[in-house]
Amino acid sequence: MSNPRVPYRFSNDGPDLIAHEDGPILVHLVVNVENWSFDAAMPRTIITPPHGKETVPDVPNFSWADYGMRAGLPRMIEAIHQRGLPASTSINASVIDAYPGAAEAMLAVGWEFIGHGMHQKSIQQAGTEEEVVAQSLEKLRHFSGQAVSGWLSPGLRESERSPDVLKSEGVRYVFDWCMDDLPNWMRTDHGPLLSMPYNLELNDSIIYAIEKHATGQFLDRTQRSLALFEKETVKRPRVLAIGLHPHLMGVPHRFGEFEAMLDALMASPKTTFLLPAQIADWFEGQVPAA
Repeated sequence: MSNPRVPYRFSNDGPDLIAHEDGPILVHLVVNVENWSFDAAMPRTIITPPHGKETVPDVPNFSWADYGMRAGLPRMIEAIHQRGLPASTSINASVIDAYPGAAEAMLAVGWEFIGHGMHQKSIQQAGTEEEVVAQSLEKLRHFSGQAVSGWLSPGLRESERSPDVLKSEGVRYVFDWCMDDLPNWMRTDHGPLLSMPYNLELNDSIIYAIEKHATGQFLDRTQRSLALFEKETVKRPRVLAIGLHPHLMGVPHRFGEFEAMLDALMASPKTTFLLPAQIADWFEGQVPAA
C-alpha cells in the first residue's frame, strides 16, 4: 500500500523553497527524555536476563536509562547550551514528576517541549489514545507554558488513527513519519498535519542500542550526511534531524563524539540550528496547508 497520508513524489519535485536566511541546512537536535517505569518490563535492554527470562523489576536495564537521566542529560544540556545552540526535547510527560530537576533544567535553557506520550510505552500499550495524547499535552503545556505543538510517538509507533487524534488535540507537526528530508503536509480527518523530518539512521538508539556499532559511527554518519547535504542544497534546502538519548550519547566514552558532532555541524557555513517550531514556520510560510 502506498502512503495513505502523503501523496508520493520525489523529494525535489515539491514546491519551490527559498532557503532559510541563516543557511540552507536546518539542523534540529532532538533529545528524547523518557521515564522507564521501574515496575514494568523495560522498553529496551542492554543486558539480557539469565536463561532468557525477563524479570520485573529489571534493575540493570532500568539503571542504564536512569544513569542517562542523572549523569548523561546534564552533560548534554551543558554541551548544547555552552555552544549557544537551540534544541528540543521529546519528553514523556511523567518525567515532570519522576525527574523534576531534568524538566526544569531543559525549560531553563529554552528547549522546545515535544509530546512523547505519558510514559515510554507505545500508543497501543498505554491506554485510550485520545486520553494519552490529551493528558500528555495538557501536562506539558501547563508545566512549560509553551504551545507544545509537536509530537513524537514513543518508539515512533502509531495506530491507524493517530494523525487524526493528534490533529484534533491541537498538534501542529509530527515526527513519526521518517520519509523525507523536508516537511510534508499529511491528510487527517481534522485538516492538514505537518510531517517533520526525523531520522532513523542518524539516531543513537538505532546505531548503538540496536545495530551496536562501535563508538564513532554516529559522528561518521553525521559527517557523511552533512557532506551530501552541502552538495544537494545548491538546488534545494534540507532538514538534518539528529535523534539523541542521554543514556546513549551522554555516557563518558561517547560524550566526546557527541561534542565532535556538534562542532562539525557548527563548522559548516551552510548550517543553521533551529527549533522545530521555527522549521515549521519557515516551511508553512512558503507552502501553506491546502
